[in-house]
Amino acid sequence: MKKAYKALTVIMVIVMLASICTNVLAAINVNNINASANTGSADQTIEKIGSTILTIITNVGMVAAIIIIAVLGVKYMLGSTEEKAEYKKSMVPYLVGAVLVFGASAIGRAVIGFGQSVTGK
Repeated sequence: MKKAYKALTVIMVIVMLASICTNVLAAINVNNINASANTGSADQTIEKIGSTILTIITNVGMVAAIIIIAVLGVKYMLGSTEEKAEYKKSMVPYLVGAVLVFGASAIGRAVIGFGQSVTGK
């Protein structure tokens, strides 16, 4: 029976990871991208780069947070009493890290928004 629970757990984790990694398809006209890249000012270029970096950090942080909490949750469900106490202790650094990643990206977006409101762009 314990082997069946472990197999079911592994299957559930695989399904969750597969559902996270979905493809997004979009049509892009390459000529418009090159034309708009030449007409922008340096401020707009820096703003685009900063926004792209923040988006990447946020997305990677979300994927990592989901994977880690799924693994810790499965281990917590299948662990003994002593192991459960150990997993509770390991969740504290996880929560601090998740708050730092999401907090940093939120602060960065707030700074970008403040800069846009000050410059009027």
